[in-house]
Amino acid sequence: MASSEEDGTVEEKENNNKKRTKSALTTAWLTFYNIAMTAGWLVLAMAMLRFYIKKGTHKGLYRSIARTLKFFQTFALVEVGHCAIGIVRTSVIVTGVQVCSRIFMVWFVASSIRQIQNEESVILFLVVWTVTEITRYSYYTFKLLNHLPYFVKWARYNFFIVLYPLGVIGELLSIYAALPFVRRSGMYSMRLPNKYNVSFDYYYCLIIVMLSYIPLFPQLYFHMLRQRRRVLYGEVIVEKDD
Repeated sequence: MASSEEDGTVEEKENNNKKRTKSALTTAWLTFYNIAMTAGWLVLAMAMLRFYIKKGTHKGLYRSIARTLKFFQTFALVEVGHCAIGIVRTSVIVTGVQVCSRIFMVWFVASSIRQIQNEESVILFLVVWTVTEITRYSYYTFKLLNHLPYFVKWARYNFFIVLYPLGVIGELLSIYAALPFVRRSGMYSMRLPNKYNVSFDYYYCLIIVMLSYIPLFPQLYFHMLRQRRRVLYGEVIVEKDD
């Protein structure tokens, strides 16, 4: 009996050590990731500021930072993986919608349709994203390091109140500005007849994307408001069953 108890104790210690090692590695990776993303968006912010000071105009700004923007925004797909494997306790669906909508805006709207790159709406969502991401990744970094300044916490859960709607306005206006160019060029569209016997119209796809903001935006916005009440004021949020 003594031998089996000792074996059980040893096994339990080994399991606890493995859990601590796994937790330490997870924390180290998340800290590295958030520091890297904070630095990336800071680089974007400095590049935009430097361009505007030098040129005195926003025209050409998007093109000058497009490659860096595409890299860091696409790399954010890692966050969906974090949620999927459980190292971050956030909804995969919520994270997936937010990340994929950003990637869509970068790759299939702003970067693909060059005629809209100088639109004020593109600069609007770009500035909003930059401020939002610097704040968000800074918050996660400091929290992981157990040294979270109150201002960073306050900024994380207050800036979005104004920035989130402004970002949505910028995105919608950019898609709207792209519609005439997409319709004339027929880009990304497939007309019948073709060997695949499939029809797809990117113009109407963009309209559907715009309409999808109607149900999605309020859900994500009120989700953030609930998080704000919980984090800043300690309210216990009870989700109602449908």
